[in-house]
Amino acid sequence: MKSIIKSLILLLIGVLHYKYISAQAVSNNPPNALIQIPAETIVDKIRGGLLGQMIGNLNGLPHEMQYIEQPGNVKNYIPSLPDGARTDDDTDFEWVYITMMQKYRNAYLPVDTIYQLWKQRINRNIWRANRYARFLMDMGIKPPYTGNTAFNPWSGFNLSGQFLCETYGLIAPAMPQTAAKIGLHYTTVAILGEPAQTTQFFTTMVSRAFINHDINSIIDDGLAAIDPASELHNIVKEVRMLYKTYPANWRQARQLMKEKFTRSNNDITDKNGYVLNTACIIAALLYGEGDYSETMKMAFNLGWDADCNAATAGTIVGVIKGYKWMMSQGWQITDRYKNTTRDYMPLDETITSFSDRLIELFKMINHDNGGSEALVNNTVVFNIPAEQPAPVMQLLNNSDEKARLQKQLKEELIGALKNGSRDEKARAAYMAVCIDMGYEFQKKYPAQWKEACYDLSGYWKAMSNMLTGQYNDHFEALNNLKAKFIAAGFKAPKKAYSDDELYNDLVVWKDPSVIY
Repeated sequence: MKSIIKSLILLLIGVLHYKYISAQAVSNNPPNALIQIPAETIVDKIRGGLLGQMIGNLNGLPHEMQYIEQPGNVKNYIPSLPDGARTDDDTDFEWVYITMMQKYRNAYLPVDTIYQLWKQRINRNIWRANRYARFLMDMGIKPPYTGNTAFNPWSGFNLSGQFLCETYGLIAPAMPQTAAKIGLHYTTVAILGEPAQTTQFFTTMVSRAFINHDINSIIDDGLAAIDPASELHNIVKEVRMLYKTYPANWRQARQLMKEKFTRSNNDITDKNGYVLNTACIIAALLYGEGDYSETMKMAFNLGWDADCNAATAGTIVGVIKGYKWMMSQGWQITDRYKNTTRDYMPLDETITSFSDRLIELFKMINHDNGGSEALVNNTVVFNIPAEQPAPVMQLLNNSDEKARLQKQLKEELIGALKNGSRDEKARAAYMAVCIDMGYEFQKKYPAQWKEACYDLSGYWKAMSNMLTGQYNDHFEALNNLKAKFIAAGFKAPKKAYSDDELYNDLVVWKDPSVIY
């Protein structure tokens, strides 16, 4: 009995100590001041964040793109994963990276490794900016060019910057700048511009949720981590104002959000763009008021890309609540993470083993940043070099970026036109048209240019993706890019290819005479 009482006293002291240092960390920690957090707390919150992300993603799938004109009407909702979790693009891109980061003991995998991982493992169940990036890789275009707005028309608005970033906040607790740097290293494979700002925003919010449990304060942390010129500041300001004005009427707030932030008459840039969906995440967090189930229900009902939004909000609230609390609610959760999408990845993963990987990576990152593990009053703690939220990437000016690319790539592209292999010539033609150098090259090197255009035409997945669209989508950046290629003499393939054809046909280059 005495030993039990002693254990309870030590536990209480540890909890009070954690709450004290958490308050200090939020209020007045200088940059990179070491804070102590019980190891049990860190582990619990990492597991809670991952579980919260998976529940939000998979429970949100039935609501994905279902509520556009009007909100949803989900009333009775109990979080559950009765069959366990499975791979989906909200979590499985990060899973691929996390396993390799763990294997190579490196949070920043080299570009060539990322490129090879995509070609080997990320070949199906990929959409929008990610699909476009993957097909650019067929001709040898590597990150970060695959995510540059000059070469990937989806990269300037796509949601990929936020729904592929949350896990990086989980491996950098209380280190938001590190979380943002790691997140950007991977999300910019397919996005740039404002979507990259959402990576900074949400990785920071997840990271800070380990030591800051107030939703409004966590949102402030996220805002401190983005370029002051980012549109996200205005989006968050507007949603906060709506919540303050209609605290008991989320439907009215949702209607005004729709009127304020709809940019393209509910076309793809609205449905799959960062503007409306970021607004939905913030609204879900505010109206959910820290309650996990209510936050998820709000994310579903607010609509648009509901599964992505619920996954992001679910990660933040999952960190706040922790795994033990979540598992104590009586929800039906089966410990499984079934691989249904990613080649050459484990078939026996569980939610627990996935989170074990995150815990191991946190320890590595913490050590690399100058942190440590210690025993204090018989309690294992982590000494973490806490960081203050701050932008690690500024917004880019598209005109300046194009000029930079022209200067940087000109000699390389000319060399490829003259002496390159088939994929090098195709790559040179693609990039030259994108950055408005095609006409110059055609005039100076007509024979080589003609050959390079022929080679490029054979990359049927990339050309179909650009000239026929994924689902006949039309938006300004894609239309502008199509116009450039049509002016350069390129034609769309005879048919628009189905997902099965694009995913299952492993031949990446085909004779243009067959395609066109």
